[in-house]
Amino acid sequence: MRQVSSLNHTRWECKYHIVFIPKYRRKVLFGQIRRELADVFHRLSRQRESLIEEGHLMPDHVHMMISIPPKYAVSQVVGYIKGKSAIHIARSYLGRKRNYVGHHFWARGYFASTVGRDEQVIREYIRHQEQEDRRIDQLKLM
Repeated sequence: MRQVSSLNHTRWECKYHIVFIPKYRRKVLFGQIRRELADVFHRLSRQRESLIEEGHLMPDHVHMMISIPPKYAVSQVVGYIKGKSAIHIARSYLGRKRNYVGHHFWARGYFASTVGRDEQVIREYIRHQEQEDRRIDQLKLM
């Protein structure tokens, strides 16, 4: 499972667990927008020489495990993905053909954690996040 990548003078393995939410944690990631955002995220990450190895879009947040080369800061890659995907959403779903200035789809912050030796645990967490959220919601109803 361990894959070491390389640049001209560097061998690296930098994986991060990233979580970010829509503004006001609105439940807006469903249907067509949910299916399309996966492709958008993958395309944008490749433009920053990064690779989304695992991901899941929940109705109110996004989980991904992403491999980012050390020549890019995590904040730079996540900011790029969030910014460009917000522009895509505005143009495709909100009918705005011009720049999407002054409106924000994603909330300002994000969560980032290095993966390290717990890679398999994090992969399982991301894959089963939806079932876990349902289970917790059921417990709250009791």
